[in-house]
Amino acid sequence: MSFSLPELPDSPAERYAELVDHARALIDGEPDRVANAANLSALVKATVPDLNWVGFYFFDGAELVVGPFQGLPACIRIPLNRGVCGAAARTRQTQRVDDVHAVADHIACDGATRSELVVPLERDGELIGVLDLDSEKPARFSDDDQRGLEAVAAVFVDSLR
Repeated sequence: MSFSLPELPDSPAERYAELVDHARALIDGEPDRVANAANLSALVKATVPDLNWVGFYFFDGAELVVGPFQGLPACIRIPLNRGVCGAAARTRQTQRVDDVHAVADHIACDGATRSELVVPLERDGELIGVLDLDSEKPARFSDDDQRGLEAVAAVFVDSLR
């Protein structure tokens, strides 16, 4: 199978609707979480502008452990009581941070990161992990980005059924 990157529209709502469609098509019928996380992180990194890191952390029952990602090498383990990823996993709520340097317990894997969006991944009330996106631009993530990337995360969770 060959895959070419989609040309996405300028409208954020249309862009993310098409991205979600492409994400579904990319992982259709594949239940393996590592394969799907790898392909989805590559798709998002290649199509969403101004990201320096996109990836998954999986919950191992005690902490988050790095999974497939696109970007510089990452922190391997993140406790649930630290950082933006830990907060998303602990609260089960998306964390959108305009300035990571203003977060007292931020874990700086890449010192160039200025803003972050972390979407918790849950299935049937069980924590699976998080989808983490970083940008070198302050306040990079909007409401549209949050909704769109939550929809991409839902595609990943649905693939695990």
